[in-house]
Amino acid sequence: MGRWSRPLAREFVGWLEVPVSANWLDVGTGTGVVPEAVCDLSDPASVLGCDPSEAFVAAARERVPDPRFEVAVAGVGDLPRRERGYDAVVSCLALNFFPHPDAAVEEQLELTKPGGVIAACVWDYSGEMQFLRYFWDAATRVDPRAAELDEGQRFPLCTPDGLEKLFEEAGARSVRSAGIEVPTSFSDFDDYWRPFLGGTGPAPSFVATLSEQQRDALSADLRESLPEGEDGSIALVARAWAVAGRRA
Repeated sequence: MGRWSRPLAREFVGWLEVPVSANWLDVGTGTGVVPEAVCDLSDPASVLGCDPSEAFVAAARERVPDPRFEVAVAGVGDLPRRERGYDAVVSCLALNFFPHPDAAVEEQLELTKPGGVIAACVWDYSGEMQFLRYFWDAATRVDPRAAELDEGQRFPLCTPDGLEKLFEEAGARSVRSAGIEVPTSFSDFDDYWRPFLGGTGPAPSFVATLSEQQRDALSADLRESLPEGEDGSIALVARAWAVAGRRA
């Protein structure tokens, strides 16, 4: 997923149009792709990344050596405060994984200074997150159990209406949303299929439960359904939904 989260983070940060010299808080910073984009594109005064995983915090610290960036082990419910609030509080590819997204947005809005920006970005799991959509549709044809793990079913929040409603009910004003697409190209079928054999994440974990016969059937179904070019390459897109609002 890291191949696609990096270009997405840059598009997301650009879409927000936060003024220069802002103080940012990135919630669920992961390996630091959002702070990296902020430092490259937005000339911030400071960026604080937070994640409950010490391993991710270490990876983010290594990825972003910029002196304006700091990182802390912290998660929703225990986010660090800034005396006058943050100019921008953002969360990229994390909101749908929080146990209580409504409480998470309320907390983040409280940490935003008056007039500041609160924003999030999530994959369009049920629609144009194509490389996963093709996978789960094929997996369900092979084994109906797959439907229970399909992120499109598990995360109904990940739609423009769902995100806007969540932000508005938390108290954000001037809420807006937009789709952001990044190309996801694979050199051949093996380039697409190999990551699903790694055992980490919902889709690879599901593949690991299949018999050899079922894995072969899934692979064959995908070969048949994926749009291959004449050279064997597979050109797809991954769409994410971005949402942003302001603290009154």
